Amino acid sequence: MTNTTATLQSIYRYPVKGLSPELLPDVALQAGRTLPADRRYAIENGPIGFEPANPKYFPKIRFLMLMRNERLAGLQTRFDDASNTLTIRYNGAEAARGNLETPEGRAAIEMFFAENFSPELKGPPKVLSAPGHSFSDVAAKVVSIINLASVAAIETIVGQPVNPLRFRGNLYVSGWPAWHEFDLLEKQLTIGDTRLKVIKRIVRCAAVNVDPVTAERDLNIPHALMQMFDHADCGVYAEVIAGGTIAAGDTITELSSTA
Repeated sequence: MTNTTATLQSIYRYPVKGLSPELLPDVALQAGRTLPADRRYAIENGPIGFEPANPKYFPKIRFLMLMRNERLAGLQTRFDDASNTLTIRYNGAEAARGNLETPEGRAAIEMFFAENFSPELKGPPKVLSAPGHSFSDVAAKVVSIINLASVAAIETIVGQPVNPLRFRGNLYVSGWPAWHEFDLLEKQLTIGDTRLKVIKRIVRCAAVNVDPVTAERDLNIPHALMQMFDHADCGVYAEVIAGGTIAAGDTITELSSTA
């Protein structure tokens, strides 16, 4: 074991792909799973043949998502686990509400997108989900980790503040040097009783150019990273290999790859 430690600053999930992040004080992780309800739903943008009984990975371009549909950031959404209800606020008022596990509730949400995002739709919008499935940007069931020092380094490169939520991560970490997350590939991290293995760097797309508050596409972060570092990466994916409950403020300890 090394002496490298850091702090879990905050935890976020994204119940519907492309919609609002939700801050969590703590969360129970299970081995081989994403955060509970993370990307549990997606809005299909044109028929893709998704089968809930046999869910498969589809690339993000098949759904409404921030890389192409920055206006999604202008919505304020909230998902209630107890009732499976998604509430959408738009232009300061409630615009739609529906139980995403009922046909009527899904229809209410689909109608909102049909009426308000028609220029961007390739077909009728449809709420998709399947038990245990996550509409992540990658096929593996992973947790995304963002190093806040790396975000600060990006601020220096682009010459203005960068909201860390642009990167839509699950776990935001303080205490590591900038870009230290890239040194953690194939290594393991512990957070309380939970253990994760870092498996992949995250290549950034145009979604991070969208300000999560203003919904404006006001930066070109991947281009800036390529110009400075010859890559467009920020953050890493990790697999949960031993479950447990984690909370904001927990210490993150780095282990060797064989720990």
